[in-house]
Amino acid sequence: MASFSRNGDGLVSTLRISARGFTVIELIVVLAVVALLLGIIAPRYAQHVDRSRETVLRQNLTALRDAIDKFYGDRGRYPAELDELARERYLREVPIDPVTNRRDTWQVQAPRAPERGSVYDVHSGAAGQASDGTLYANW
Repeated sequence: MASFSRNGDGLVSTLRISARGFTVIELIVVLAVVALLLGIIAPRYAQHVDRSRETVLRQNLTALRDAIDKFYGDRGRYPAELDELARERYLREVPIDPVTNRRDTWQVQAPRAPERGSVYDVHSGAAGQASDGTLYANW
């Protein structure tokens, strides 16, 4: 709101403007800029989250396979199940598959000689493809 005051000569000597808030157009422009920035940032954020899950999955598989190898080196046989690695302190606990968010989706591969145990190798039980085009089940 603008207010004018006149001096004795009839000329406008001051112009005071008091702002009481933002106009609707200003608010729409700000919201449009925020929406544009979110539209740019959100897909990149989702990509980074997916890539970090894949990195954690690779590290979990490496830790599981290393524990299986150490178990075999110490005992001369493979573990009967993944939980045996945790019970015998080769792992603190069976890790969670970060893609499925579960511990029970790991796919175990038995050795060729069944008398040597049940867990020779482990793969992810997640369906789908990784960002590099390979299947999670083949990792």
